[in-house]
Amino acid sequence: KRTDNWLLVYSPVPIICIILCYLIMIWAGPKLMEKRQPVNLKPVLIVYNFAMVCLSAYMFYEFTASSWLSGYSLLCQPVDYSSSPLAMRMARVCWWFYFSKVIELSDTLFFILRKKNSQLTFLHVYHHATMIFNWWAGVKFVAGGQSFMIGLINSFVHVIMYLYYGLAAFGPSMSKYLWWKRYLTCLQLMQFFMVTIHTIYNLFADCDFPDSMNVVVLAYSLSLIALFSNFYYQSYLAKKTKNK
Repeated sequence: KRTDNWLLVYSPVPIICIILCYLIMIWAGPKLMEKRQPVNLKPVLIVYNFAMVCLSAYMFYEFTASSWLSGYSLLCQPVDYSSSPLAMRMARVCWWFYFSKVIELSDTLFFILRKKNSQLTFLHVYHHATMIFNWWAGVKFVAGGQSFMIGLINSFVHVIMYLYYGLAAFGPSMSKYLWWKRYLTCLQLMQFFMVTIHTIYNLFADCDFPDSMNVVVLAYSLSLIALFSNFYYQSYLAKKTKNK
């Protein structure tokens, strides 16, 4: 009830429509751009990526402050469904995290406009499309509690990730400073392992947090570990072997 009146929360219909439009964009976008020149989005990308760094840093701070002030347990934390200031503060940052996933669909639009169609991988589309719906359910039913751990870790990772993309947007002159892309992928993988271990513990612990949510999070984390591991292998290990 606390979050029902918030944007894109009450019903799943609007967010399903957004996801469908996203998938149509992925199908139709490359076709529309096929005979057109790539769009120069350098100023837009610089502003966008550094704005996402700021938003991610804000969310990381809010997740940290809200959980710390509320005395959250790292092992088992039920959802506080009250309307107390701290409970609502946590619910609000959960909503911002959810809404940030809607904003991040812009990543795909930018790839299409720049004709970077090789970036439209199954991993990219799957992660962007499914994360939104997962967090709609999170904000609708469990805005707070154990959910905070995912938002906390992912917000931190996205500060680093969008910083990388923001620097890369300046062009080839920054390439020599971006040697750490491989380690960014390692950091992304590490977050999924952390979430997986955390969720498995909660499934078997006597914790008043819905097991159904934990099962969904566990299955989703395992799927991302598989996809990101394959990406890491194809991007770094397979190329290295091929070069040798």
